[in-house]
Amino acid sequence: MYPDCYSPIRFVKYKRSELTTQEHIGFVYSSIHSFGETYGYPFFLRSCAKPLQASLIIDENIDFTLEEIALCCASHSGDEYHVDLAKRLLNKIGLKESDLKCGLHKPLSETERERLIRCGEKETVFHNNCVGKHILMLALCLKHGWDIKDYDKIEHPVQQLIKNKIYDLCEVETEDYPETKDGCGVPVFSMPLKNMHDGYLNLFNSTKYEIISKAFLEYPHIIGGKDRLDTVIMQNSENLVAKVGADGLCIVVNLEEAECVVVKMLDIDPKAREITILTILKKLNWADIPCDNKIRTLHGEVVGEMIFDLNL
Repeated sequence: MYPDCYSPIRFVKYKRSELTTQEHIGFVYSSIHSFGETYGYPFFLRSCAKPLQASLIIDENIDFTLEEIALCCASHSGDEYHVDLAKRLLNKIGLKESDLKCGLHKPLSETERERLIRCGEKETVFHNNCVGKHILMLALCLKHGWDIKDYDKIEHPVQQLIKNKIYDLCEVETEDYPETKDGCGVPVFSMPLKNMHDGYLNLFNSTKYEIISKAFLEYPHIIGGKDRLDTVIMQNSENLVAKVGADGLCIVVNLEEAECVVVKMLDIDPKAREITILTILKKLNWADIPCDNKIRTLHGEVVGEMIFDLNL
């Protein structure tokens, strides 16, 4: 059983007039630099599970294009091109909108939210950032002849197939780690950060699954969207693949150096996560991506800054 304790590190400080007004804590795990001690405590993969489960596209010989593979790995913003791609993919496998169990939420894209308001339209399941992985689950069900009506249940064979695949890639050797439902209603699994790190290296360094790396590199705007952290990282680098997950996760793999960095912000602050991962990428000489760390008034006056407070 895992220990019920961990020791996070303060990564980011917000400073105004020399006073620290906020501190953000978490962990960095990699084979190069690690900060904070989890003592093997597990965290849920959340959307960082998506590229791992998308490896089943290759295992099961499912005929998806690079764009479609990217959608299956995505936590997309719900822009029109995301929605159109999801509709085409669902139609390709011969199913209908009512077969999807991912639920509704407003698109993450501000542009698309405003368009829906202007046009008097409502969000659909295709705006859900997890729709791609749900279409993949349905495709796997069709491949095996499994009933699709309860594909979201933990006991369904498609969820057991996914669990076993994730555990295999991440080298998880125990069944004791907790499971729960993700926001979109399907099972999500937990494991220590080391296993997430190893799983991403096993996936993205494998020649068998190199098509997934190619999908990330060629279609970073599908993986996230405009101004999304993982998309920004990939659009401003040549050999990095990145995936964010809810609850403060971000995993980046350097394909050239076969190295991986996992960031987990325990307070899940998205700006602190951005500052942390982009600073680490710069210090490792993986990428030099601009990051606005200034604190401003509503009038644009700079009154402080957000500081990454660790030496690598």
